[in-house]
Amino acid sequence: MIKYHANADGNTVAEILSGSEIIASPGDILDIMVSVGYQDCDKLIIHENSLHQDFFDLKTGLAGEILQKFSNYRMKLAIVGDFTGIKSKSFNDFVRESNKWGIISFVDSIEKALA
Repeated sequence: MIKYHANADGNTVAEILSGSEIIASPGDILDIMVSVGYQDCDKLIIHENSLHQDFFDLKTGLAGEILQKFSNYRMKLAIVGDFTGIKSKSFNDFVRESNKWGIISFVDSIEKALA
Protein backbone atom coordinates (compact mmCIF):
# COMPACT_ATOMS: atom_id res chain seq x y z
CA MET A 1 0.00 0.00 0.00
CA ILE A 2 1.32 3.44 -0.92
CA LYS A 3 0.80 6.63 1.04
CA TYR A 4 1.64 10.04 -0.45
CA HIS A 5 3.17 12.93 1.52
CA ALA A 6 4.15 16.49 0.70
CA ASN A 7 7.68 17.27 1.84
CA ALA A 8 9.03 20.65 3.00
CA ASP A 9 9.62 21.68 -0.64
CA GLY A 10 6.01 20.90 -1.54
CA ASN A 11 7.02 17.89 -3.63
CA THR A 12 5.17 14.60 -3.48
CA VAL A 13 6.91 11.71 -1.73
CA ALA A 14 5.54 8.17 -1.91
CA GLU A 15 5.84 5.84 1.07
CA ILE A 16 5.45 2.08 0.86
CA LEU A 17 3.70 1.46 4.17
CA SER A 18 5.64 -0.68 6.59
CA GLY A 19 5.09 -4.37 6.02
CA SER A 20 2.49 -3.88 3.29
CA GLU A 21 4.59 -5.77 0.77
CA ILE A 22 7.98 -7.40 0.37
CA ILE A 23 10.34 -6.16 -2.30
CA ALA A 24 12.37 -9.19 -3.36
CA SER A 25 13.51 -8.38 -6.89
CA PRO A 26 14.42 -5.53 -9.22
CA GLY A 27 11.11 -6.18 -10.99
CA ASP A 28 9.20 -5.53 -7.78
CA ILE A 29 10.82 -2.12 -7.37
CA LEU A 30 10.31 -1.22 -11.03
CA ASP A 31 6.58 -1.89 -10.67
CA ILE A 32 6.46 0.44 -7.67
CA MET A 33 8.54 3.11 -9.42
CA VAL A 34 6.19 3.10 -12.41
CA SER A 35 3.14 3.30 -10.16
CA VAL A 36 4.40 6.30 -8.17
CA GLY A 37 5.76 7.91 -11.34
CA TYR A 38 2.19 8.19 -12.61
CA GLN A 39 1.58 10.44 -9.58
CA ASP A 40 4.48 12.74 -10.65
CA CYS A 41 6.48 11.46 -7.71
CA ASP A 42 10.26 11.19 -7.91
CA LYS A 43 10.95 10.36 -4.26
CA LEU A 44 10.19 7.09 -2.48
CA ILE A 45 10.33 5.91 1.14
CA ILE A 46 10.65 2.21 1.91
CA HIS A 47 10.77 0.68 5.39
CA GLU A 48 13.47 -1.89 6.03
CA ASN A 49 10.89 -4.60 6.81
CA SER A 50 9.52 -4.19 3.27
CA LEU A 51 12.84 -5.34 1.83
CA HIS A 52 13.67 -9.03 1.49
CA GLN A 53 16.44 -10.13 3.88
CA ASP A 54 18.74 -10.81 0.89
CA PHE A 55 18.86 -7.04 0.37
CA PHE A 56 20.97 -6.68 3.53
CA ASP A 57 23.46 -9.36 2.44
CA LEU A 58 25.52 -7.57 -0.19
CA LYS A 59 26.90 -10.86 -1.52
CA THR A 60 23.49 -11.63 -3.06
CA GLY A 61 23.67 -8.54 -5.28
CA LEU A 62 20.02 -7.71 -4.62
CA ALA A 63 20.75 -4.32 -3.01
CA GLY A 64 22.94 -3.28 -5.92
CA GLU A 65 20.38 -4.35 -8.51
CA ILE A 66 17.51 -2.58 -6.75
CA LEU A 67 19.40 0.60 -5.92
CA GLN A 68 20.82 0.88 -9.43
CA LYS A 69 17.24 1.41 -10.66
CA PHE A 70 17.04 4.60 -8.58
CA SER A 71 20.20 5.96 -10.16
CA ASN A 72 19.08 4.98 -13.65
CA TYR A 73 15.66 6.59 -13.31
CA ARG A 74 16.77 9.55 -11.16
CA MET A 75 14.40 8.80 -8.34
CA LYS A 76 15.49 9.44 -4.76
CA LEU A 77 15.04 6.74 -2.15
CA ALA A 78 15.01 6.82 1.64
CA ILE A 79 15.13 3.51 3.47
CA VAL A 80 13.78 3.89 7.00
CA GLY A 81 14.93 1.55 9.73
CA ASP A 82 17.31 0.70 12.52
CA PHE A 83 20.45 -0.56 10.83
CA THR A 84 22.55 -0.77 13.99
CA GLY A 85 21.80 -4.50 14.29
CA ILE A 86 23.44 -5.27 10.96
CA LYS A 87 27.00 -6.26 11.85
CA SER A 88 28.36 -6.45 8.30
CA LYS A 89 31.23 -4.00 7.84
CA SER A 90 30.66 -3.95 4.08
CA PHE A 91 26.95 -3.13 4.53
CA ASN A 92 27.72 -0.37 7.04
CA ASP A 93 30.32 1.07 4.62
CA PHE A 94 27.69 0.86 1.88
CA VAL A 95 25.18 2.79 4.02
CA ARG A 96 27.75 5.48 4.83
CA GLU A 97 28.72 5.92 1.16
CA SER A 98 25.09 5.95 0.00
CA ASN A 99 24.21 8.67 2.50
CA LYS A 100 27.05 10.85 1.16
CA TRP A 101 25.63 11.03 -2.36
CA GLY A 102 22.00 11.74 -1.44
CA ILE A 103 20.23 9.65 -4.06
CA ILE A 104 19.86 6.74 -1.65
CA SER A 105 19.58 7.55 2.06
CA PHE A 106 19.38 5.22 5.03
CA VAL A 107 17.57 7.05 7.86
CA ASP A 108 15.96 6.18 11.18
CA SER A 109 12.65 8.07 10.88
CA ILE A 110 9.96 9.15 8.45
CA GLU A 111 10.69 12.78 9.40
CA LYS A 112 14.30 12.44 8.25
CA ALA A 113 13.15 10.68 5.09
CA LEU A 114 10.78 13.52 4.25
CA ALA A 115 13.50 16.11 4.90
